[in-house]
Amino acid sequence: MPSLPITFACGLYDRMLPLYTGDVRPAGIDLNFIVLDDPRQIFDRMAGGLEFDCSEMSSSEFISRYTAEKNGGERCPFVALPVFASRVFRHSFIFVNRKRITSPRDLEGKRIGVPLYTMSAAIWIRGHLQREYGVDLSTIQWLQGATNTGGSHGAPTVLPMARPAPVEINRSGRSLSALMDAGEIDAIIGTDVPDAMKHNPDIVRLFPDYREVEKDFYRRTKIFPIMHLVAIRRDVHERYPFVATSLYDAFDAAKNLALEKMRFIGALRYMQPWLPADLDEIDDLFGGDPWPYGIESNRPTLEALVDNLYDQGVIPSRPTVDEIFIKPHAHAAR
Repeated sequence: MPSLPITFACGLYDRMLPLYTGDVRPAGIDLNFIVLDDPRQIFDRMAGGLEFDCSEMSSSEFISRYTAEKNGGERCPFVALPVFASRVFRHSFIFVNRKRITSPRDLEGKRIGVPLYTMSAAIWIRGHLQREYGVDLSTIQWLQGATNTGGSHGAPTVLPMARPAPVEINRSGRSLSALMDAGEIDAIIGTDVPDAMKHNPDIVRLFPDYREVEKDFYRRTKIFPIMHLVAIRRDVHERYPFVATSLYDAFDAAKNLALEKMRFIGALRYMQPWLPADLDEIDDLFGGDPWPYGIESNRPTLEALVDNLYDQGVIPSRPTVDEIFIKPHAHAAR
């Protein structure tokens, strides 16, 4: 029987690279790996036009759609695998005017830029500010727009909030970075470093020692924030249920191969001069695997994400972590 052709859109991350090179092949699938290095483009094309059979997908956007369906809304067109294409500690992505803000609580009552209020990065950052530092998020006025260009952050297909939030759309024609440089907003959170940091010494990270802050956060909570999961079109999953298991196994094998190759330090695989020290830190902090797939090993992170989405009014109810994802190995092979 010929292999089933499946399109998969994703960034060419180290943990995905073996699928692109063919070093790992999903059983029964002829995988067409479509490399797109702008995640926003992937999300917009998948959510807006169902252009791919499978793709990297914003975790917050998927959970929003899943929860909306559970509460009587439109049927979610995807199912999710507990495979995490992107995860990033986010304490380093809070940029402030140091003349106005020197501590997290100073953000209260301020005007803060954000690329997309409902994006996963913003969900996590607000969760950190609220839970770790006691920031009253209800006092903040949000300005939504692209960080380093005028206009919007992509063309997202985003569901309405379950509860309204004080979010204004940036229609100035200037980037959030330019507005912060001019003193018209007090801070920016998100996924990009503001260009204004290159020339304005007053624009700094709220946590300059973010690596130590993030390590301490992980030691205490076991939370390594998940940004993107892997979504399969529901119609593909229903017609070919073996695809979930085949892809999950392949993603896991690809990630493990990437870890194995990273550990060969006779010649450094990445332009990371202190990679051996980083590997020692991975062993110490993460027990050797910083990027586990599956539900159980990610339960604290996933539960915190759901709690943040609910507390911030993005979703109307809290789904359980176990129900969000399909169980790949429950399906028979093709």
